[in-house]
Amino acid sequence: MKKLSLKLIALSSIVFLTLSYSCKKILDKPAAGVLAGSTLANKAGVDGLLIGAYSILDGYYAGQPGTEFASGISNWTFGGIGSDDAYKGSTTQDQTPDAPAIEQHISINANNGYTYAKWQVNYAGIQRANDVIREVPLVKDGSEAGDVGQQAIAEARFLRGVYHFELAKVWQNVPYVDESISYANGNYDVPNPGPIWDKIEADFAFAMSKLPKTQPQAGRANYYAAKAFLAKAYMFDNLTGGKHSYAKALPLLTDLIQNGETASGSKYALGNYQDNFKAATKNGPESVFAAQMSVNDGSGGNNDASGDVLNFPGGGTYTNCCGFYVPSYNLANAFKVDAVTGLPMFQVDQPANGWPAYDDVNLPNDHGLASSAAFTPTNLPIDSRLDWTVGRRGIPYLDWGLGGGEPWTRGDLVPYVPIKNVFYHADQGTTTDNQGGWASSQGTAINYNIIRFADIYLLRAEAEAETGDLAGAEADVNVVRARAANPASWVKTYVDNSDPSKGFTNTAAANYKVGLYTGQFVANGIDYARLAILCENQLEFGMEGHRFFDLQRWDGRFGGPEPAGFMAGVLNAYYKADNRITNPVLSSAKFTAGRDEVYPIPLGEIDVEGGKLKQNNGY
Repeated sequence: MKKLSLKLIALSSIVFLTLSYSCKKILDKPAAGVLAGSTLANKAGVDGLLIGAYSILDGYYAGQPGTEFASGISNWTFGGIGSDDAYKGSTTQDQTPDAPAIEQHISINANNGYTYAKWQVNYAGIQRANDVIREVPLVKDGSEAGDVGQQAIAEARFLRGVYHFELAKVWQNVPYVDESISYANGNYDVPNPGPIWDKIEADFAFAMSKLPKTQPQAGRANYYAAKAFLAKAYMFDNLTGGKHSYAKALPLLTDLIQNGETASGSKYALGNYQDNFKAATKNGPESVFAAQMSVNDGSGGNNDASGDVLNFPGGGTYTNCCGFYVPSYNLANAFKVDAVTGLPMFQVDQPANGWPAYDDVNLPNDHGLASSAAFTPTNLPIDSRLDWTVGRRGIPYLDWGLGGGEPWTRGDLVPYVPIKNVFYHADQGTTTDNQGGWASSQGTAINYNIIRFADIYLLRAEAEAETGDLAGAEADVNVVRARAANPASWVKTYVDNSDPSKGFTNTAAANYKVGLYTGQFVANGIDYARLAILCENQLEFGMEGHRFFDLQRWDGRFGGPEPAGFMAGVLNAYYKADNRITNPVLSSAKFTAGRDEVYPIPLGEIDVEGGKLKQNNGY
């Protein structure tokens, strides 16, 4: 599989080139130059097709429309800047108007190039998965008989489920394309009559029934990965009475916590928080399933984390490009904690039921200060995950030196820079690549964890809360918080600020204070528990592309526990607060309930689908 084993890279490259899909009508056109039928009717051919199906997990395929930057699996666009987690960054509008449109919502339309790229890439992945399913029965030499062939089909159906899941998060109402739909049998037009969660769940359930618990390569799907995706699909599914299927998800999540293991056979565990964002420690015990990234493998940077290639500090220590995807004031402020309890403040403006009030004052920062001006980082108590999520001035920025703050950005009126996608200076030679022939060392080997073990705990906490077990929900949230409270997961000061290569001390770089809940869920009831769980998701997964979809999933319009319009309320309040800094993009932003919870289906796809593909409401 691409990036699963370097021994397979050569075969991957061959399949990668032969499986390029049309940029115009991905559901209806045969893959350009695809080898099919008897040509690949052997084990090597099926393995090659499966490599091709895995290869698109990073959000890129040769010949795709737009750029891989728009369609990357990290969802920095649709999940990140489309929410209150981040700004587009770089210069405010610049040459990429499609990104600001996602950020401000009011101006997004069906001609947006980023949505078109995301749509095309995921349907290309689906078609590649379907190629595997169609090919296995054609193998007559016995090499794909019995369990061997069934496992290949199971991996393909797992991948088909993942790609459809990505599409359903972004658009909700999308065509479901199985192996019966191809150019060869004349099916040109595929409708999108409504949500497809039941079909996604069927793919994951089949994969569970056939996949082994361990695999020969770390990046391949196993039984537990399929179970995790099935559980998460239940947490999005709103086909039963318009509500999420919490009761179905709960036993799956419990089994994953008690018995789950990685494809390499390691028991799932929460290691150091920072290990999730470092190439040298990828595929560790927290990685349930990840898009595999590799460098220096002869692909010319095509196998690295190209979806984040522009998301580096624009004026940092090693690059002048490009400063996209910068953390918002809102995200940084979420990490402020109560000075006594160490608990988050929930970002509410007014106290209720004794909850701490979010004071709506920005965490002290260096906004407006020149690089030559003196600045001392705040000593206010904060959650330790802040400094692995948000690059701040005066705080160690991995091993590159003290963070530069606002001078490291490119003018988007924010003092913060991204950090989770950035490589370590000491690892530059072995874990980076030149992306696209120009972005020197900006293609990295840092995996993107589509689901990690912390996700399983917080999903179970949500399912427990919604099925009446508030004490169990609090316990699961505390498991995640306990890791953040452990000094092993804290950013530490340098031994020598002028020479980060000398390493780190054991002294915390800031005033980290992370407390555990002590009965508040039961004492304060379900509304408090919901706020705490949603807040914990933002703290744990900030800048990982989850936030938009968490808000969407929690909105009653999509089966969530909060009232319909909840998502619009959160994001419009964010826009109102953010106008204090006169962000020119957000000053005209507006989130319209009943429309903006999903994105517009690309007009080009609607135009070529013969009237069967319907646009989402309001676009």
